[in-house]
Amino acid sequence: MAAPPHVLPFLSPSSASASLRAPSGRHRAADLRCAAAAGQAGFFTRLGRLIKEKAKSDVDKLFSGFSKTRENLSVVDELLTYWNLADTDRVLDDLEEALLVSDFGPKISFRIVDTLRDEIRDGKLKSGAEIKASLKRCILELLTSKGSNTELKLGFRKPVVIMIVGVNGGGKTTSLGKLAYRFKNEGAKVLMAAGDTFRAAARDQLEVWAERTGSEIVIDKDKKAQAPSVLSQAVKRGKREGFDIVLCDTSGRLHTNYGLMEELVTCKKVMAKALPGAPNEVLLVLDGTTGLNMLQQAREFNDVVGITGFILTKLDGTARGGCVVSVVDELGIPVKFVGVGEGVEDLQPFDAEAFVEAIFP
Repeated sequence: MAAPPHVLPFLSPSSASASLRAPSGRHRAADLRCAAAAGQAGFFTRLGRLIKEKAKSDVDKLFSGFSKTRENLSVVDELLTYWNLADTDRVLDDLEEALLVSDFGPKISFRIVDTLRDEIRDGKLKSGAEIKASLKRCILELLTSKGSNTELKLGFRKPVVIMIVGVNGGGKTTSLGKLAYRFKNEGAKVLMAAGDTFRAAARDQLEVWAERTGSEIVIDKDKKAQAPSVLSQAVKRGKREGFDIVLCDTSGRLHTNYGLMEELVTCKKVMAKALPGAPNEVLLVLDGTTGLNMLQQAREFNDVVGITGFILTKLDGTARGGCVVSVVDELGIPVKFVGVGEGVEDLQPFDAEAFVEAIFP
């Protein structure tokens, strides 16, 4: 008996029903949606990989960006070069002080030194080189155990919505512009949202960045709209016009101003209403020159708006790079980017191994 047409439709006679020869309109639409979703997923997977590869290739920028912290910690090599067992307590006390001065914080500094002391006592470390290797391993483990997911969560559909928050003067708008530059260089279609409606200069600054990077921008044209309205419009436009990335700026605010902090909650809600699941990322910009003082800011912002990652700026201008480890250890939130210079390419994807090598070469 011949096989029924529905088993091998490509052998069906020409008189077979149209439904067997071609899918229905409803099925075609479903197939197209699946194909579009697969294409978007592939794009964002590729974009994430390109950003990660770029981070690996820009290790020299990270190395030079942490020069002041590295100089501050150069005493470690001096201490360990002539280390001997009899000098262990003195050397470890001086090492602890060097870590504290570089803003690793008391808890982390004490933990690292206690670990080294135990390993020396147990005979596991027998030279200065081995102590330094163990020191680097301890710091790397601190960064990777609590903040290992340093890649952006780009998701699998357009647009990806990234919300940038922080206090005044931390570098929010500049960081957003540099992110746009990085995305555009990798072929993404970027839309900016000028959600800092309190500061006119911020809107002007973002317009300059939009022109500089070739991005589109949504602004408050009548200068009366509130931030939630601007961000909602931007997300809707991003979805309607097929943008890959929507970067949302917000007004700088002190973490102690609870009224303004609550506005961020409203901003998140209107974005989620315009596009379920948005924002994909809420990135808190922290000024690296403030050192451990940033921790309270980070706690407050996280409690209110739910931070998914940090951008640490101005680290090239400070010897307090240990704060990178402190903020990850305290909050368990990954550092996603670090600012290590004034150039447009100096906002670098964070790489824990490269960071440790930059401060302890």
